[in-house]
Amino acid sequence: MTTYTPRDEQDASIIIREAADRGTLLNVSGNGTKAPMGRPNQTDASISSSAMTGITLYEPSELVISARSGTPVLEVMRVLAAKGQELPFEPMDYRGLLGTRGEPTIGAVAAMNLSGPRRIMAGAARDSLIGVRFVNGRGEVVKSGGRVMKNVTGLDLVKLMAGSWGTLGFLTEVTFKVLPKQERMATLAIRGLDDRQAIEALSMALGSPFDVTGAAHVPDRDRRGGTTLIRLEGFRVSVDYRMNELKRLLKRFRFMDLLEGVGAEALWQSVRDVALLTDQGERAVWRVSTAPTKGPDLVAQVAQSLDAQWFYDWGGGLIWLSTPTRGDAGAPVLREAPRAFGGHAPLGRAPAEIRSTLDVFEPQPDALMTLTRGIKASFDPAGILNPGRMYAGI
Repeated sequence: MTTYTPRDEQDASIIIREAADRGTLLNVSGNGTKAPMGRPNQTDASISSSAMTGITLYEPSELVISARSGTPVLEVMRVLAAKGQELPFEPMDYRGLLGTRGEPTIGAVAAMNLSGPRRIMAGAARDSLIGVRFVNGRGEVVKSGGRVMKNVTGLDLVKLMAGSWGTLGFLTEVTFKVLPKQERMATLAIRGLDDRQAIEALSMALGSPFDVTGAAHVPDRDRRGGTTLIRLEGFRVSVDYRMNELKRLLKRFRFMDLLEGVGAEALWQSVRDVALLTDQGERAVWRVSTAPTKGPDLVAQVAQSLDAQWFYDWGGGLIWLSTPTRGDAGAPVLREAPRAFGGHAPLGRAPAEIRSTLDVFEPQPDALMTLTRGIKASFDPAGILNPGRMYAGI
């Protein structure tokens, strides 16, 4: 398969325009670290942003950074850290889960709307994305949004591109608002809670005025009960006060430890990157979203039918759940159960033979699918950009 690596936006425009004229289907990617996600490649060639790198604008005083889409996330984070700043949404790194190599790109973070545990406080990548440049399926260069929050136009188009998985356009530059890096991080770990007790504790913490930035629960796997994690960040004095008040609020749950330092940071990184389900062979991994209070009942229903392993993030609103890959990897159960609880279950990881038969995302109602097809047709009339990656036939 031919792989195109445009050096700049104009190169990308020519490649995509010619592909549209020929009807050549293009796989849109960065460095390929998330290639095993979505339906298997159904294209004739690939276009990669890996050669389009570099920070194009950074104004620490304005809390904004712009970078070409192929710029490694690590480089962006390094530049920000040098000025005491960070990407607020804590982007997830899929390499461990998917078994891939290379450096994740900042364009892929925007294209897949990646975010980690801090989403409950800071929002998703979409909420920090304020500007994009991209090439649509006609080969036209499109600019939307801006480089400072006080001068942003076309914001709805920016939000539309976030999470579009490269199906609407080839991103060439992205602009994010950033925040100062927190001075201190402290984690309250509560031991011995079952899923329902844990969600109750997390809901109490998130409903408090103490600005929780991480809320996760790892169920019992060693007969000692689960571990419930609540993270606070900020100035030292503020974290001290809020942590004491949080302990007082949750005192009836008793078995508490305070975690700080490198170990606590590694623990949250393992939650962010789903490391708890990484070393489980070829099991499929599902990313289940539902109302936090409905999570334990949803998981209990799934566990009645499947050999499932799971843990909770986002206060219980996100459930990472793994199932055996025999047959359909439990797809009928994982699609029906969340729907009954008002949620949905995108497929995060599975062998190619399973991904080839399933939509990555929950199939949408007919009216929404009609709207989705219309948007796709307006951006990519020939249907050459990542066809079928999210939904069959689109």
